[in-house]
Amino acid sequence: QVQLVESGGGLVQPGGSLRLSCVASGSIFRLNDMGWYRQAPGKQRELVATITSESYTNYADSVKGRFTISRDNAKNTVYLQMNSLKPEDTAVYYCKVDLYIMGWSPTRKAYWGQGTQVTVSS
Repeated sequence: QVQLVESGGGLVQPGGSLRLSCVASGSIFRLNDMGWYRQAPGKQRELVATITSESYTNYADSVKGRFTISRDNAKNTVYLQMNSLKPEDTAVYYCKVDLYIMGWSPTRKAYWGQGTQVTVSS
């Protein structure tokens, strides 16, 4: 069993910054790709950023140049540094971790975090 715990969300003024963290714990054999998604009210969930096991990154056009995704494999953690925040960034942010579960035959599986609210407002 694997659990993801997110933290770092909150209320921030336009132009401000926040750093989200997502920590995975449990029977983890190896981490694969990790990413962040967000869902605004009345909108579908969308991809924000991804980072591969080789640390290659990919970003949505709307956040490119403002957000940075990173990972710390020793801590089983993925981060999202959000700078120059805009009101349109307001959403619930979810982390997603693709990994192999420990076992006689390691099984690949994806897990989602519980979500953390990010509100950008004056």
